[in-house]
Amino acid sequence: MALSISAVAQNIRFEGVVKDSTGVGLEMANVMAVNNDTKAMDSYAITNDKGKYVLNLKANASYTLKASYIGFQSYEKTLRTSAQNMTFDIEMSQGVQLKDVEVVYEMPVTISGDTIVYNSDSFTNGTERKLEDVLKKLPGVEVNKDGEIQVEGKTVQKVMVEGKDFFDGDTKIATKNIPADALDKIQVLRNYNEVSNLKGLENNEESIALNIKLKEGKKNFWFGDITAGIGVGHEEDRHIVNPKLFYYSPKYSINVIGNINNIGELPLTMSDYFKFTGGFRNMMKKGGSSFNVTSNDLGILGLRNNQAANIDTKFGAANFSYNPSKAWTISGFGIYLGNKTNIITNSVNDLPVGSSANSQETRSQITEQKSDLGMFKLSSSYVPSDKVHFDYDAFLKYSKQDENQSVVSSEAGTIFTNKEQKPFSINQNLNYYYTLNDKNVFAFETQHLYQEEDPFYNANLEMLPFTLVGYDNTQTRDDITQKRFVKTNKLDAKFDYYYMVTPKSNINVTLGNTYSYQNFDSGIFQILDNGTQNDLDDAENTNNVDYSFNDVFLGLHYKFILGEFTFNPGVTAHYYSMKDSQLGDEFTRNFNRFLPDFYALWQIKKSETLTYNFSLTNNFTDIVKLAEGYVFSNYNSLFQGNRYLENSLSQVHSLRYFKYNMFNFENIFANITYTRQVDAVKNRAFLSSINQVSTAVNMDSNFADETFIASGNYGRSFLKYYKASGGLSLNWSKFNNIRVYTTGDQIQATESFAQNYYVRFSTNYKELPNLSLEYAYTINDNSSDIFYTDNPSIELEYYFWDAFSFVSEYSYYHNRNKGKTIDSEYDFLSASLMYQKKDSKWEWKLSGTNLLETKGLNSNSFNQLGGTSSFSSYVVQPRYIILSLKYSL
Repeated sequence: MALSISAVAQNIRFEGVVKDSTGVGLEMANVMAVNNDTKAMDSYAITNDKGKYVLNLKANASYTLKASYIGFQSYEKTLRTSAQNMTFDIEMSQGVQLKDVEVVYEMPVTISGDTIVYNSDSFTNGTERKLEDVLKKLPGVEVNKDGEIQVEGKTVQKVMVEGKDFFDGDTKIATKNIPADALDKIQVLRNYNEVSNLKGLENNEESIALNIKLKEGKKNFWFGDITAGIGVGHEEDRHIVNPKLFYYSPKYSINVIGNINNIGELPLTMSDYFKFTGGFRNMMKKGGSSFNVTSNDLGILGLRNNQAANIDTKFGAANFSYNPSKAWTISGFGIYLGNKTNIITNSVNDLPVGSSANSQETRSQITEQKSDLGMFKLSSSYVPSDKVHFDYDAFLKYSKQDENQSVVSSEAGTIFTNKEQKPFSINQNLNYYYTLNDKNVFAFETQHLYQEEDPFYNANLEMLPFTLVGYDNTQTRDDITQKRFVKTNKLDAKFDYYYMVTPKSNINVTLGNTYSYQNFDSGIFQILDNGTQNDLDDAENTNNVDYSFNDVFLGLHYKFILGEFTFNPGVTAHYYSMKDSQLGDEFTRNFNRFLPDFYALWQIKKSETLTYNFSLTNNFTDIVKLAEGYVFSNYNSLFQGNRYLENSLSQVHSLRYFKYNMFNFENIFANITYTRQVDAVKNRAFLSSINQVSTAVNMDSNFADETFIASGNYGRSFLKYYKASGGLSLNWSKFNNIRVYTTGDQIQATESFAQNYYVRFSTNYKELPNLSLEYAYTINDNSSDIFYTDNPSIELEYYFWDAFSFVSEYSYYHNRNKGKTIDSEYDFLSASLMYQKKDSKWEWKLSGTNLLETKGLNSNSFNQLGGTSSFSSYVVQPRYIILSLKYSL
């Protein structure tokens, strides 16, 4: 700190206004000062809305002052600072900016319209190894623990390299694998719309993409690295092999990534796999209907980070892009993920009031998982002119998952379960956009989903807690199995016509249709002590259901701009038709509904906005909750659908404020969302200890479900080397369910209130050690208990002696509850020491994870059905010391 105070004391404040020839200040002009003795850029600034800039320069030093602004000639002047603060105004002349490329290259940050460009080398210090490490140091950019990128509080939806898609549909693969030394520029594309025909017609304020520009030496050549490492001091084998190869040229690109390891490094988790969208857009989001095909999987645990006792991973991915012509692009990717995982969990679960003589259940689980997951995408885009855009995408997902689990429960004894599933889906879309002239734009979009799910579940119990027709209760143990098969065909088609009434207003007419057809079959059987199979083929234990859903709609929206305000009100008329066939007969329902929506934007300044959204949405369930035969989805859960379910109606209000001040790199955002859902599809459940028998019902409209979500963040960079931020997120919810008692039904309302707060501070020196400090505090206030978590952490980075890099991270957790029955502490420490001579292709690395030999980590959860809390402890991997060697191409 003394060093930094001393450095600041030797500097002066050099400020002024950048203006045009009429004296008007130019907002977001670039200004920088290059030291004529060291040839280094000592300071830079971007002007505020008045054209003001501020530089911190050395006293009594010679500088070349440079300024640039789109549409103006570059400005350059040599001057000398004094020992006192100075004021110096810059007048720029209109004309062609011939030296713009040179000036932009040197500026750390530039802005051009909706694009922010960061010069990567201006923010790195030598310890960075991948894109994620660089992004964390950019003002206004955050990367969370899941690898998601947020800019200005908005989640980045797409990452491109040299304008070519990089594994479209996920950003984690990019942040974890693109090498930092290949980066030249990082472009943030705000208000992003990949279809230029629709630019300005749709509301894209929440859409953000990144485009990575590579250094010249990385183009038209293979680049990347290959890493191999082994465990040091371990009796068992520990290893990692991680090749990353990239090739980019104007005509085509190829990316190949692999990772084989058994040290818990997760390039992609099962949770990431299920969230991977393939880049498909929600084309019906503005229509007012929500018909989502729910997952019929068995809830096989998906790890986030390393919540396991042992993880063995095999990962391979390839991405390509090819341009047969200037107008035609073919691209795609393939991803394989194979995991073998051992999970050991100990938990304490509150029991619903009145369901048992005991207040809590203790449970120990040992889980073994094996999964093979695959994803493939093929895309074709043809854009022969700025009037025509045609594209086609096909996205395929396939997986094979097995899970064996042994459970010891204080309420249910010893249980053994087996889960298997092989889900498959293929999603295709075909889109055509045509701009007839300045007044008329047409868009046709269609998307088809075909999906198969075949979950198999077996449980071996001390005693079956349910009564099933035909079940033999005389066996030593209860061995029960259910097979299910769900097939879905869903087709969405939409035609949009846009008519430009004036340059600042347009009318949008939408004609669309959603059609879904599903089949659901299930059956339960029992394995007897003598090995024979007892089929429980009574109607209440089986399902053979067909269900069709059809939504024809016509929408009208009018978008117009009045000064600083943009409005886009609209209404959509729907005709719904539903039919299900089961139990030997058919049930149909048809009705009409008008659903309004409203969008408003206040453009307070170029980089300050306030946005309001309102929508009224009809929510429909799919076949899973309509099938009236019992579904035995878990050893303590029996569920029965209801064919007479009606849709729920939800109204959503959201208000979002955003401000990004490049003058002082101040970043502010806040968001408030309120949702009220009436006639919600909820559970009517009989709870007995840890067991439940439930059916789906529509909750009376007088008992609405409500959620209130608020979040905010303030961050800024200052004095060139420092970045600080703080934020909060609040989530209040109220849910209603029906509890079944021997005396009758009662409506049970449960509330939960989750609060998360954090403050963060980091340095970014070029030659001194860098620190990143963070403190996070969480309160989970549930109906039954309140949990508190303190989580301070610190990261250290140091690049020294022109060859060594040291990186270390320490996190401490303190979990406790209000009732003082839980109070646990644990911490994690990891560190890496790397050695690589300048310009050498070889790097040695000695790394250690869980250096403190922490045995487990904790988490808590809330179950709205019973209004109960659970506290769990996961056994994690032990200390691993890995020596690795990396070769860079």
